[in-house]
Amino acid sequence: MLSKYCLLGVAIVIGTLACESQPILSPKEIGMVSYTYRNEFANDVPATLDEIQRLGIVDMEFSNLFGQTAQGLRKLLDERKMSCSSFGVSYGDLVNKTSEVAENANALGAKYVRVASIPHERGSFTLEEAEKAVTDFNRVGKVLRDEYGLLFIYHNHGFEFHPHEGGTLYDYIVNNTDPEYVGFELDILWAFFPGFDPVELLEKYGSRYKALHLKDLKQGVEGNLSGSTAKENDVALGTGQIDIIAILKAAKSAGVMHYYIEDESDRIDEQVPQSIHYLKNLRN
Repeated sequence: MLSKYCLLGVAIVIGTLACESQPILSPKEIGMVSYTYRNEFANDVPATLDEIQRLGIVDMEFSNLFGQTAQGLRKLLDERKMSCSSFGVSYGDLVNKTSEVAENANALGAKYVRVASIPHERGSFTLEEAEKAVTDFNRVGKVLRDEYGLLFIYHNHGFEFHPHEGGTLYDYIVNNTDPEYVGFELDILWAFFPGFDPVELLEKYGSRYKALHLKDLKQGVEGNLSGSTAKENDVALGTGQIDIIAILKAAKSAGVMHYYIEDESDRIDEQVPQSIHYLKNLRN
């Protein structure tokens, strides 16, 4: 018969192993950006929500209302016990239709308003364009926070990483926006593609990041500063070039709360379930 001390030792070992094998992300932390299902949403919003819910996703980031009112879309989400944590809009709407954007975001139940690009000429991005974005983000971010209780977040798209004073214009944007009014959503592909390490960015800017876009880049594809690559270069998470595990660990350490799968390819029926399975089975 084992002594009580042996039993205690066994319990400690089992407990330690259990702690070491905890999932990196809980199932509820795995979200979806509507752009992944843009074609399906354009045809049938309720049926598409049913499909996403069937995959176990309850957290959504909407970048389009797909012909619905914000109130109507919120009702469809509520009926499925799903939620919208982030509402993506164009730069123009952010600046010129701030009240409408905010009212829609609040109707959806979102806590973030997200923009995924800054006006620029394709293939270039200038300090003047970055300066204007900083001014707009700080001004509109203050309105969203003070008047509507929302936080503005900016989603990088690759072109922001042009060199500037020993760093990049992305660094300039982060360092010159007010953390009280401006946060960030890190698209890991659009950091990796122009040659930067998402882990280093997460470690550098920490709590400025509120959300991630999770996507992977096809093996063999070379990146650049264009902010553009073929949609078919999006592959299932864990099958491409990007170190997803290291990024998720850094994101958890930074306090990131939302992890949205984004797959721009035409293979989502195959790849999205594969990506979800991959994320659910990652362990520390």
